[in-house]
Formats: sequence, structure tokens, C-alpha cells
Amino acid sequence: MNLENFSLLYPDDASRQAHYSGRCVPDISMFVLDELGLTQIFDLKNGDLSDFFTTEPEVIRYRLDTFTDMLNNDVLGRMFLKLIPVLTDVMELRRLQADSGNTEDYLSSLTEIELYISGIEVLHEGLSAARQNVKGAAFTTLADRVMELAESDYYRELNRKLAELTGRVREIKSVTIGVNLDAQLRPSEAGVLSINPEPFRSGDVLEKILRLNFKDDEYTCIANLVPFGKKQSENQKMALSLAFNSAINEVYKSSLRSWKRIVQSYVLENTDFLLNLLPEFEFLVRGTEVLKALKNRGCSLCRPDIRPMEERAFAATALYNPDVALRIDDDIVPNDVIFDEKAMIYVLTGPNRGGKSVITCAIGMAQAMLQLGMFVPAEKAVISPVDAIYTHFPTGAEDTIDKGRLGEECARLGEILDSITAHSLVLLDESLSSTGSYEASYIAAEVLAGLSLVGCRCLFSTHLHELAAELDNIAERTASRGGVAIDTLVAGIEEEGKRSFKIYRAKPDGKSYARDIANRYGLTYENIVRKIDAKK
Repeated sequence: MNLENFSLLYPDDASRQAHYSGRCVPDISMFVLDELGLTQIFDLKNGDLSDFFTTEPEVIRYRLDTFTDMLNNDVLGRMFLKLIPVLTDVMELRRLQADSGNTEDYLSSLTEIELYISGIEVLHEGLSAARQNVKGAAFTTLADRVMELAESDYYRELNRKLAELTGRVREIKSVTIGVNLDAQLRPSEAGVLSINPEPFRSGDVLEKILRLNFKDDEYTCIANLVPFGKKQSENQKMALSLAFNSAINEVYKSSLRSWKRIVQSYVLENTDFLLNLLPEFEFLVRGTEVLKALKNRGCSLCRPDIRPMEERAFAATALYNPDVALRIDDDIVPNDVIFDEKAMIYVLTGPNRGGKSVITCAIGMAQAMLQLGMFVPAEKAVISPVDAIYTHFPTGAEDTIDKGRLGEECARLGEILDSITAHSLVLLDESLSSTGSYEASYIAAEVLAGLSLVGCRCLFSTHLHELAAELDNIAERTASRGGVAIDTLVAGIEEEGKRSFKIYRAKPDGKSYARDIANRYGLTYENIVRKIDAKK
């Protein structure tokens, strides 16, 4: 069974090659992931999360099976946590060999072989323990192959003989170095005279004379031992190291060379694929940690019903923001969100701190997690992959010196409109907040009309309550050209201005939010009158 093209994230080589060639890869950048908050809970040390997105439903289903096995078998996560440092050491060893240019370093080769065998042992132990419980094709295939490799008679014999060779090399405790001197008694050349099974000990010449015993004391020096490298230049330390390595390689060259050839023909050919899987191991470990943290928090996770991209489906029941869920102790308020023929674009209004930004990011994170092949933060979800996720959230003052804040916002919106298709997801949070409501509403209406014509899914979270009044006009403008429907959502508010964090499909009432703000800051007419009267 050849695992050269094996992957825990792609069901076959064709889907894997399609990904690495750039096909079936959505435009979901690290910038977007930062804005959504996904990198806050899913941080990779050895790569970018954006490298793992896919648009292929079969790839997503394959990964969901893989994550299912990870969640149901804690031993797999522990196995990868042991394996990752081993493979990292192999990669570092190879890097050092490449930097030195010493391809005939047999000791390094021996160390690499030991690390590989250690990796196989870690895999064998973990997969043997989980084999009866794994259900997905990824871990079933990997477990069978590793068990076949590690339990073969040839591998056991090879491992035993390699251990003997390793033991011989590891028995080296010291070397005897010969040094030639020049006319001024300065060291000019150095070489190893012998390789010894005993370490040298500190001593002095007077003690040896007094004891009158030189014959059986060849490992006691005539002076104290000095730590290697102390008061030596880099060139001196390098010369000693080269002399030592040269001697070791020369003494064990024939044995190591023959064993390296044998091991490469069997062990390395069967285990070299592990290095290619290192990014996948880390991705699965970190992704599983996120899902487990949400489960331990008591949050719902569902296996989504994946629809074809052409359906442009998004329907989530009890959707929540996983970043918020992992940062607060309060109860999470879930919401139902659906994009369909009644509305592919929503304008979401409501009070400040009423949950508008939270639900906006929740939609993006659910879409992103689906296309990573993960479970979705909801009780139920029916979602199509998208070809891109674009965000337009409040930013700092970059690039505003020449354009101004409004110009910078409009430029970013223009870039999004140049890139989107009907299969994209666009999330706008408080866009155009840098200008007055009249100008902002006018520009927003134009942008919404354009998005309607494109037909993408979009949530526009905004403070522009009066924009809702323009939706009928927008629909009238775009209907003749097949524009998709636009509707309004409202972030709920209870008595005395308390936020419910529930999102409703309703028309906004801007006055109620204005009254809430006025009440909060004591700016109602009644409060102002009381303050004036109190001063009299």
C-alpha cells in the first residue's frame, strides 16, 4: 500500500493536486480571517490557515470524517502532539545538512533514521489503540498501512540490527586527538588517534608521578579537563569538530553506508510521506482543540448539509459566534440566519452593542469553518461553499492621508465590487461610518444595488436606519435586470434599553434606538429640564 500521495485532508491525489494547483481554492485571506476573529481561536505556528480552504464538497466531507475520528479518539490528538516534535527535528536536521553541504555525514543520517523509527513507533502505538474506533477513510487507511509496516518481520529485524549499530556508535565516550605543532609550537594540524569507550578524567602530573602508575591510567589527564569551546575561537572549535566527525565517519563509514542504503530502500520510502503531512497534523490538532473547547463550553456543533456552490445556500439554526463563546462566561444568544430567494442581501440595523457585529462575524466564521472541513457553530446548517469571503469592517487611518477616510472606505468597497461573483459572501460592518448619514445612505444604496445585480450573499450591518426606506427603490431599479431580493434585519432591544442580542426579520424603527441612546446619556427633554430646574 503506497502512501506517497496519502493525505488526511484530501480523499485522493486528484483533489490534492487540484488544491495545490490553485483550483478549488476560495479567496479567503488571512486579513479576512483576522477581521472575522477566526485567527484568535485557531492559530497555526507553521503555516497560514488560509492555505487549507477548499470549495469541494467531497473534500469537506472527507475532512469532517477525519475531525469526527479526532473528536471521538483523544489518543489521536496525543499521538500527533508526540509526533510533531519528532518530525520537526527531522526537518531541522535536514536543514542543517543542507546548510553545511555535508551530504556524507553518516552520524546525521543515523540520527535521522532513529527519528523516523521513533515517529513510526508513535504512530503505531496511537493508531493501534484507536483502530477499532476510527470510521473515516483517512485514519482507517493510515492505521492499516502503519500497522502493516511496523508489524512486518522485515521491519522488526531491521529495527533490531539498527539498534545494534546505534548502540556501537553511542558507546563512544571520548576520543584521543593528536596535534602537530609549527616551529613556534602553535597547533597547525589535528587528527583523531583513537575512539574510546571510556571518558577522560581530570588529573595532574605530580599525582601520577607520586602514584608511580602510568600503565593502567591512560584516561587520567596530566591537567584538569577544560570545557570544550572555552576561550577558543570559532575556527578552533570548528577544526576540532571537523576532526572528530571525520574520524567517526571514517571508522563507521562502511557499516553506516550499508545500513543507510538498506534503511532508505525500506524505512525512508515508507515513512518520508510523514514530513509532507506535518502541516496537516498541526491543522487537525489545532482544529480539534477549537471544537473540543466549544463542546466543553456546552456549545452546539453540527455536521453541515453541504449543498453545491450553484445553490448559494446558507441556512443556520441557532448560529453563534465561536470567538465570543470562548471569551465570555455569560450564556450565548444564538440566532437563525437564512439567505434564500426572499432575501440574499440583508441590511441589519439596531442599537450600539446590540450584537450586530457579533452576528456578522458569526456568519463569516461559520462559512469559513465549513470550508476548512470543520463542524459548524450551530444546531443545524445547510450551506454551499463560496468562492470568496470579503469583509469591509471599520479600520484605522491607513491610506487616508491622500484619500481621506471616506475615500479609503469607498476605494475598498470598489475593490470588493470588482472581485465578487454570485457565489461570494460579502460582510459589511458599519461601512461608510466616516461621513454624514445623507452621503452614507446614498453611497450605501448604490453599493447595495450593485450587490443585488451580482447576486451574492451579503450582510450589511449599519447605523443607517433610514437606509431601509430606500430598499424598495433599490428593488425597483434592479428587478428588471434580475437583481436578488434585499430585506432588513433588526437587533432586538427590550424594555429600558436592555439588549436581547436576538436578530429579527423586521423593519427598523430608528426612533426607538435614538430614544434608547438619549435615555442612556440623560439627553431626553425631561432629563434636561430636571437638570435645569435642579440648578435653580
